[in-house]
Order: sequence, then structure tokens, then C-alpha cells
Amino acid sequence: MHVQRVRVVKDALDANNTIARANRADFDRAGVTVINLMSAPGAGKTMLLERTLARLEESPDSPRVGVIEGDVQGSLDANRLIEFHVPLVQINTDPGFGGECHLDANMVRTALPSMPLDDIDLLIIENVGNLVCPAEFRVGEDRRVMIASVTEGEDKPLKYPLMFRTCELVVINKIDLLPHLDFDLEQFVANLEAVHPGIQHLLVSARTGEGVDAWCEWLVGTRQRRAVPA
Repeated sequence: MHVQRVRVVKDALDANNTIARANRADFDRAGVTVINLMSAPGAGKTMLLERTLARLEESPDSPRVGVIEGDVQGSLDANRLIEFHVPLVQINTDPGFGGECHLDANMVRTALPSMPLDDIDLLIIENVGNLVCPAEFRVGEDRRVMIASVTEGEDKPLKYPLMFRTCELVVINKIDLLPHLDFDLEQFVANLEAVHPGIQHLLVSARTGEGVDAWCEWLVGTRQRRAVPA
């Protein structure tokens, strides 16, 4: 029984990776850079996206952005982004996908016909809030970013190491709350280094805007590096 279960899991991941490669091929043909944005529920992904779109909107040289929003139900987060008039597609995992706690490659693929890839440069996928499942399923992205809130505690890299190991950047959000919390920032960074040596991190407050410029520079830099032929 144990061997059968492992086989089923392996087959599911292999099938997902096949579809992720198809997504990747479509993104490559359109020249689109794709960021998979992951976090626990309530870490501040959507507020950071609001700040990001507002900042990028201010510069005529910024990349054209599209967003895929992933939630189990509802469109509350997507509704917050409508005012920015960017291509926006909502994926709900409950009606068609059994209420999964993550986006997988097939779910993203179902959204692509509604996303004008030829008209954007940067696609940000806001994954379902979860610290386990999203780390296991590639969707065809270029980069993975983890948003970690200081309200979650400094032990999260040790408790959920795969999530932090599979990311290229960790954004430490809600730093405006540090004076009010018993949170050891140095210990969090040490724990992060222990599970993913050398990973880059940024300190951000999506609420106040602190650090958002550095985050946007990272995004634009990722797009620029992606656009340069190897």
C-alpha cells in the first residue's frame, strides 16, 4: 500500500511537470517572465501586489503586467486589483478542481486563453495561501517568491523548509509591526539561511510602502535578465 501511494504521487507530479513545460513553452514564445508568488494566508500578497502595480504604473518604462489570482473560493483579492486595469484572471480551485490548496500547472493552463500573453511582459501568479502544497507544484514559472510575514514567527523556515528551499527570494513583510511583536528578525534570517543558504531576502512593509521600491527593482531586474538572450 505504501509503495502504491508513492507511485500515485509520483505520477501526479510527473503529469504536472509535463503541463508546466507546456506552459513554459507558451510563456517563452510570448517573451513573458512569470513570477509565482506564494505565502501563508494573510501574509500580505495582495496588498504587496497593490503597491507593486501602483509603483509600476508610475513609470512609463515599467513592464506590462498581468495577474492570475488563485483562491479556493471568491474573488475578493482580484476585486482589489481591478482598479489597476491590468489583465486579470481569477482561478477558483473549489468549483472545478476539488478545492485544492494550491495552483498546479493544469489550473494555470486553463487560465492562459484568457490572458493576453502577447500584450504583457510580466505575469504574476498569486498562488493560494498555503505553506505546503504550492511548493510541490511547478506551473511553468521563471522565479518563485515567498512572502513571509513577521506575524508568523521566526520558526517558519524550519517548520516548512521545502517552501523556502524552492524560492529564489523571500520577502519579509509587515516590518512596520516589528516594534509591537516578539519577533527575532536575526533569528528568522538565520533559520532561513539554515534551510536555503545564500537565498536573497528583502525587508518590506506593504502597508507603509517601505522596501517596495527595492521589490519592484528586483521584479524589473528579473524581467530584464529574462529578456536578454542567453
